[in-house]
Amino acid sequence: MKTTGIVRKVDELGRIVVPIELRRILDLNIKDPVEIFVERDKIILQKYKPYGACAVTGEIAVDNVTLAGGKLTLSQKGMHILLKELEEHVKSL
Repeated sequence: MKTTGIVRKVDELGRIVVPIELRRILDLNIKDPVEIFVERDKIILQKYKPYGACAVTGEIAVDNVTLAGGKLTLSQKGMHILLKELEEHVKSL
């Protein structure tokens, strides 16, 4: 686990502000759902990603495809976006 050097106090309602620097790094926007985990004496926050959601578009559809041994789920639109970016990347090599 990496330390950030950032310390925040819990307010009287039990809230903690996540600094803008961390929200930018994690692509965490206003109203985004956050999943909370507990591991021994640690609280872990993670941007919530529903099971079966496309890794590119976030779309949940019955025709989404799971690849890479279950590590990557893509919608039809997500596949086209990813394929286009991969083709551009390969051309630049």
